[in-house]
Amino acid sequence: MSECGGRGSGNSSSDDAEDEGGGGGGGGPAGSGSLSPAPAGESSAGRLRRGLRCASLMARRRPELLCGAVALGCALLLALKFTCSRAKDVIIPAKPPVSFFSSRSLVLDLFQGQLDYAEHIRRDSEVVLLFFYAPWCGQSISVRAEIEHAASRLSDQVLFVAINCWWNQGKCRKQKHFFYFPVIHLYHRSFGPIEYKGPMSAVYIEKFVRRVMKPLLYIPSQSELLDFLSNYEPGVLGYFEFSGSPQPPGYLTFFTSALYSLKKDYLGTVRFGVITNKHLAKLVSLVHSGSVYLHRHFNTSLVFPKEVMNFTAENIYKWASENRETLLQWLQPHGGKSLLLNNELKKGPALFLFIPFDPLAEKHPLIDEITEVALEYNNCHRDQVVERLLQHLRQVDAPVSQSLAPEPPSPLPDTSLTAALPCCNTVVLPQGPSFSRTHNICELCVNQTAGGIRPSSVSMPQCSFFQMAAALDSFYLKEQTFYHMASDSVECSNFLTSYSPFSYYTACCRTINRGGVSFIDSEQGIFETPGTAFSSLEKCEATIPSSVPHIEENRYLFPEVGMTSTTFTGLSCRTNKTLNMYLLDSNLFWLYAERLGAPSSTHVKEFATIVDVKEESHYILDPKQALMKFTLESFIRNFSILYSPLKRHLIGSDSAQFPSQHLITEVTTDTFWEVTLQKQDVLLLYYAQWCGFCPSLNHIFIQLARLLPMDTFTVARIDVSQNDLPWEFMVDRLPTILFFPCNRKDLSVKYPEDLPITLPNLLRFILHHSDPAFTPQNVASTPSRGCLQSEPALQQGHISHLEREIRKLRAELSSLHRAQVQVEGQLSSARRDERRLRKQQQALEQQHSLLRQHSEQLQALYAQKARELEELADASETLLTENAWLKILVATMERKLQGQDGAKDPAPLREAHPDHSEPVGAPLLPSGTPPPSNASSPLASERNNENRTD
Repeated sequence: MSECGGRGSGNSSSDDAEDEGGGGGGGGPAGSGSLSPAPAGESSAGRLRRGLRCASLMARRRPELLCGAVALGCALLLALKFTCSRAKDVIIPAKPPVSFFSSRSLVLDLFQGQLDYAEHIRRDSEVVLLFFYAPWCGQSISVRAEIEHAASRLSDQVLFVAINCWWNQGKCRKQKHFFYFPVIHLYHRSFGPIEYKGPMSAVYIEKFVRRVMKPLLYIPSQSELLDFLSNYEPGVLGYFEFSGSPQPPGYLTFFTSALYSLKKDYLGTVRFGVITNKHLAKLVSLVHSGSVYLHRHFNTSLVFPKEVMNFTAENIYKWASENRETLLQWLQPHGGKSLLLNNELKKGPALFLFIPFDPLAEKHPLIDEITEVALEYNNCHRDQVVERLLQHLRQVDAPVSQSLAPEPPSPLPDTSLTAALPCCNTVVLPQGPSFSRTHNICELCVNQTAGGIRPSSVSMPQCSFFQMAAALDSFYLKEQTFYHMASDSVECSNFLTSYSPFSYYTACCRTINRGGVSFIDSEQGIFETPGTAFSSLEKCEATIPSSVPHIEENRYLFPEVGMTSTTFTGLSCRTNKTLNMYLLDSNLFWLYAERLGAPSSTHVKEFATIVDVKEESHYILDPKQALMKFTLESFIRNFSILYSPLKRHLIGSDSAQFPSQHLITEVTTDTFWEVTLQKQDVLLLYYAQWCGFCPSLNHIFIQLARLLPMDTFTVARIDVSQNDLPWEFMVDRLPTILFFPCNRKDLSVKYPEDLPITLPNLLRFILHHSDPAFTPQNVASTPSRGCLQSEPALQQGHISHLEREIRKLRAELSSLHRAQVQVEGQLSSARRDERRLRKQQQALEQQHSLLRQHSEQLQALYAQKARELEELADASETLLTENAWLKILVATMERKLQGQDGAKDPAPLREAHPDHSEPVGAPLLPSGTPPPSNASSPLASERNNENRTD
């Protein structure tokens, strides 16, 4: 039996001997059986080993405890395993898929994702449409009806298959890794997949499927050839003779190239046609069978170079896409925040045409008219082929817009007659003096001699825009001369040009009333009656100015005045503002049209707009005019001329969302003229939401609005980040303040930038510039006597009102001073309390620190006492163990002594033979050694003592 904490024996391990510090045999003085206590510095590892030995000893002595512990551990393991096995069932398994399409649908629904079956049936069909969907996808659900509609029209020619590509156990989910749904793939026999990325509309899907079904357009006649070549989309023609063989060489490659074009460009921008008649082929310079021809309107058409490039489907499409011309381009932005329009606007001025488009219609008259406009606009060299195509388009459109078709160009006039005609332009000068109700209208003629030329409606301008621009610049430098002219007759004057390359120019002017109808008898009806610009100054009222329009503003309404069809032909090459033309389907993208200025409530969704990002210009075609060839040409022509009469379209916030009963009036684009030109002095603040300094001025303007009377003064502000204004009222920094005086709205003043924006400075600025004595030096007109007399009275009223407000402010200041004294007293007492509390806080913090130190000391003492108690417990356990072994030893010795008492008689005999060290039946100690001889006397005495006690 191994010992727990006893002395080492021959059967004990070396660790036991090392822990006890003793070897085999007797240990201790005089061979006593007492055990020494464990040392105080014994390590925790030693104690752990001793505890394990004690546990093993107890298990040997009481095996039922060991069995109980083993059974308890097995029960715990079983409970843990049972709990973990139940945790795996937390995730609910996916529900089995159900059919996405109805059972009566013409679409084959593989709702379990059987991709292998779809591939099997695809090989047996000529054209197959695969619709990959996810049952939870909202877009897939919305497109489901469109797919069914397309299938109802094409099910006899096309196999429609829908595949659930979201079911986790289906092969589609395992083999296809789509990043979006739905996905439409088309296959034409073995060619595919051709992914469709266009609008998810039934008509567009059907149009694309029909293009895949018939990628080549057969052209049997000359009329259809002209239709093919006059189309706005690029066209590729292939010539193949089928008389020799049912499938000529290269035809299959050309057929595959048409499918490859649809695969790369889902819009089908490049059209492919095939010619089998050699006479038609000669019209496009195709002689040999297997030749491929790329038609271009304005550059030289090309033939595929077989000797340079391999005749493959990929090379044919690459060659056609790299060398094609873009006349009109369809745009199909994705979503409501697409960057497609922004990317196209970076290329230059853009003309966006929103038209209702039916992809399945055979004829598109409006698109034909737009194509005709684009061909004329880009026909810079008057190419004969383009002229022939234009003539063909006019013949096709004749029943629709016969009256709008321009007449054939007349022969050029005689050069001598052309030289004799003047180069003139009609100019409307600014309004005359304030007391006058007249306008000065002049006809400016360039490169004329003395004597002048009378204005005539028959004379047409024969000079370029740049010549007229130079003359106009020189004329405007001297236009002050005509301010004081007041004559009903036409007066002409000759002036030396300022910096133009011409020597002289002639200006013939006449004064007309503002309410007049015309200034030339022969031109009655051309000019409409202009509105009144300002009312009399005596009433200090003003309305929105409406100047007499420039003659070019009404020129588009009367095409016979200076406008012929020849001026529009090749206009893109005569201007620096060449337009890129884009088409958008208004049925799908009318939201973009509304953002560009189209009316939201309209019956006909047709809209045209020109956007020039570089010039920050935005023009729209009048929604009241129908979108047709004539109005579109006039719109482009007015944009292209040097001094464009088009008015920039302004986009602003909705004025209905701002209440009117406020101290500060919120101005928008629609209400700008109404607010600034009312019969009051107006102070306008320019601000923006992103301007961090602007909100700090709100309290100043609120105080200013309270000080000034609301019946004679208006304080307003405008958010220029949300509201466009005319260029003359735009600013380059924020915040900016403009002041519009009551009687002189045209003399608005800007608040000095170097002056701090404070209430006193604003008041001085307003009083100074509302003073009638303030008049710029360059103004020739003077205010009337009535207005001069009314201004001092108005100023006196302002001053008295300000004095009353100042007295009120002084009373408020005195009350504020008293309140300040009270607040200061309360603040001083609060400071004293704060100092007292701070001292108490410091004392409490000191006490807290002392308590913390005392707590740390107690914790250290507690830890020390705990260690001492642990050591005493260990020593006690050791002593108890040694005591038990001593009792066992004592009992053993007693039994031996009893045996010796029974054998007293032979004891002399053993003493007679000293060579025997011990008797045969001598008892042995547990260590295998006999007890020492001197141990019998103490044991005997102890036994005697016990007997006496008993």
